[in-house]
Formats: sequence, structure tokens, C-alpha cells
Amino acid sequence: MAAEAEADGEDGAEGAKGGGKKKLIIIGAGALVALLAIGGGAYFFLFSGGNEAPSDPNAPPVREQKPVMFFELPEMTVNLSTTGRATYLKVRIALEVDDQGTIDRITPLLPRILDAFQIYLRELRPADLEGSAGLFRLKEELLRRINMSVYPAKVNAVLFKEILIQ
Repeated sequence: MAAEAEADGEDGAEGAKGGGKKKLIIIGAGALVALLAIGGGAYFFLFSGGNEAPSDPNAPPVREQKPVMFFELPEMTVNLSTTGRATYLKVRIALEVDDQGTIDRITPLLPRILDAFQIYLRELRPADLEGSAGLFRLKEELLRRINMSVYPAKVNAVLFKEILIQ
């Protein structure tokens, strides 16, 4: 019986050692799987940006350029509002529109456009046109007036081809 107890004890000790090895292997495999999952997740978040260059947060947003068309207005010469010597403004303007259909809708309204421009330009003083700020205000006001004249058609921009104040 002592021999049997010894045999059982040895088997029991081997069983306990084998169970410990199994637990150690299972824990090690779980740790390896967790380590691979964490590493894969870190790689995905840090390096999966593709070939995109890092963007500058201060850079303006990139707009896709869609084709535009230009409609040239006839050259206009008007005298500006002055109290002394006569001052003249000569201007050549192009209108930026989206498509030929807009140009077709604007063309019959050309007399209305020119009238709105002439009335506004004759009220300007030479001081109103000084500097880039003066020209920017002129451009914005002309754009507002033309869009009111051709509604529901829409002009995207007024472009100065030539400006001469004499």
C-alpha cells in the first residue's frame, strides 16, 4: 500500500505539474493574442493613413475646379461725380458664369445690366476707387447689382479686364 500511495503521489504530483504547465501555456497564449491585438490596433491607427500627406490646419480647403465660362460686357466709359475738373472711368468687365445656358439667359438682359452699372458708376467719386479696398467694394457692388438684374440666373464673379481713371 505504501507503494501504491507512493505511485498515487507521484501520479498526483505529475498531474499537478501538468495542470500547472497547461495553465501557464493558456495564460501565455492569451497574453500573446492580447499583445498582437494591441500591436495591430496601434499599427492601424498610427500608420494606416495611406500615402496622404499630413494636412496643414491653416491651409485653405481644396476646391475642385469646375469648368467656368466668361461673358464679356462692352467697354464702358462714364464720368465720375466730381465738383471740379471732369474725371472719367473707363472699364472693361468680364462675368464668370457656370455654363453656356447662363450666358444665354443673361444676353437678352444686357441693356438692364448696363443700365444698372452706368447708374452706379456715375455716382462714384475718384476717392471711392482708391486702393485695392475701393476696387474690391466696386467689384462686390457690381456683382450684387448684376445678380439682382438677372435673377434667377446667377453670375459667380465680376472680373475687371481694364480699369482706367483719368
